[in-house]
Amino acid sequence: MKDLQKSIVNDQTTQEDEFSRRDFFKSAAVVAMGVGLAGTTQELSAAAAAEVVEVAVDEKPVDYLYHDSHVHLTSYVQEGTDIHDYLKIMGDKVGRSLLFGLPLQQKWSYLNSGDRAPTYYLHSDAPLYYYSFNDAMMAYEYGKLNEKEKERFDPMITGFNPTDMYAVDHIKRVLKMYPNTFVGLGEFSIHKEFVSSKISGEAASLDNKALDNIFDFAAEAGLVVLFHNDIDIPFGEKSPMPVYAKQMHDLLKRHKDTTVIWAHTGLGRIVKPHSRSDVHEHAEGDRNPNHIEILEYALKDPELSHLNYDISWDQVAKYIIATPETLQRTADMINKYPDRFLFGTDHVAPDPESYYSVYEMYQPLWDALTPEARKKILLTNYERIFDKAKVDVAAWEKKNNL
Repeated sequence: MKDLQKSIVNDQTTQEDEFSRRDFFKSAAVVAMGVGLAGTTQELSAAAAAEVVEVAVDEKPVDYLYHDSHVHLTSYVQEGTDIHDYLKIMGDKVGRSLLFGLPLQQKWSYLNSGDRAPTYYLHSDAPLYYYSFNDAMMAYEYGKLNEKEKERFDPMITGFNPTDMYAVDHIKRVLKMYPNTFVGLGEFSIHKEFVSSKISGEAASLDNKALDNIFDFAAEAGLVVLFHNDIDIPFGEKSPMPVYAKQMHDLLKRHKDTTVIWAHTGLGRIVKPHSRSDVHEHAEGDRNPNHIEILEYALKDPELSHLNYDISWDQVAKYIIATPETLQRTADMINKYPDRFLFGTDHVAPDPESYYSVYEMYQPLWDALTPEARKKILLTNYERIFDKAKVDVAAWEKKNNL
């Protein structure tokens, strides 16, 4: 990822260069500032093209283990893995991958952590803020690939504030500056334990009209929406239907033409699955639904047929494989609704030592699924959703002369 700055300095040493150092930073910074400038796409793509590295590709069909529907190339301090290094990690085991970073930057406050630089949101009490330049960084990394390599990545736009009524304008500018690149929005967060309270400014909400506008435009342009939203309030009292689950369902029913992936099935470190032992105190003998039942409530609702779930993150894996019962109930649900689930690692700045750990954690689940369900959650659901997005977004871009 540091190649973005390093290559700029190395390539801008003479007046005969195709564009100046100042012009490049002006064009790339447009995304962060939310200002559209004509003619900048060629400048940034030229810089990226200068670093294209040819990689030999075996033309024979490869039996991949999975496509990664949830992975962050960069961290909360916008550092990460070079895309060619990630491609080597993928090798002949991972076929395709979404390409996005993190839309939030952890502030380094000297008054909070002194000389110790935080690299994660749990490392500091200092706030997080939206970092729109990440979209330019992802477009730059994608531009370093040759055409064959690009087929293995599906870039996503993340650098917008979901509480901002101008968010859609940002998304449109990114599509205009980088045509034939992005296929979706995300991962971005609305309600997220530890994170939401740290973000500077207005708190995100599922009821915010700005979010409705984002979903409306996603449907118009064919963009897939991947976002994190806790299914319930951390440490909240258990109720028949988790408060954020109800709000989420209401949101999605307002946007039936938007393809949505609910990250982690709504779970987190603190936001744990509802269990069978939870008792609804307002009706004697009445039991709250467990997490599987809550998911199935949505899966069988025809008004929520556009909702999909990913089971990314080792935190989610530990819940699913915790006991033979939780494993079997999860497998039964996925076998019953095999078209509605995707697998992702949720690795941040992937490295070869740990990248495959989440997939390996899930081996008991893979063994419990039918061959059809296993293939769909690992491979073909991804292909169906994002192949369609590529076609739909390309059609929207052509219609709008991008």
